[in-house]
Amino acid sequence: MKAKAVLKSLLCSYTLTGVLLLILAFLLFKMDLSEAAVSVGIIVIYILSCFLGGLLLGRKMKKQKYVWGLLLGTGYFLLLAGVSCLVERSFSMNPAQIITTFAMCAGGGTLGGMIS
Repeated sequence: MKAKAVLKSLLCSYTLTGVLLLILAFLLFKMDLSEAAVSVGIIVIYILSCFLGGLLLGRKMKKQKYVWGLLLGTGYFLLLAGVSCLVERSFSMNPAQIITTFAMCAGGGTLGGMIS
């Protein structure tokens, strides 16, 4: 039951990520956004998606909500890193980027779990 709740929350997080990335791509196409603006948009999308997933999972799990949010953020990061490796056929992130991205995902999920 718990694994199913985690997977559903991860699915919701990735669905939101896909929708928001499509919106960002549309804005990039129409408004010719700078690289900095796109980078900020991607960061916001990661944090918001993990926050929503942590919020949903925290509501399903009545105890230790922040731990479940952290688990969701970690799962989100691992899947994100795995897909990036498959698409690029190598792991191109440097250690600072890995730590920063993990902190954003884990922090967003944990905050969502705490607020739920």
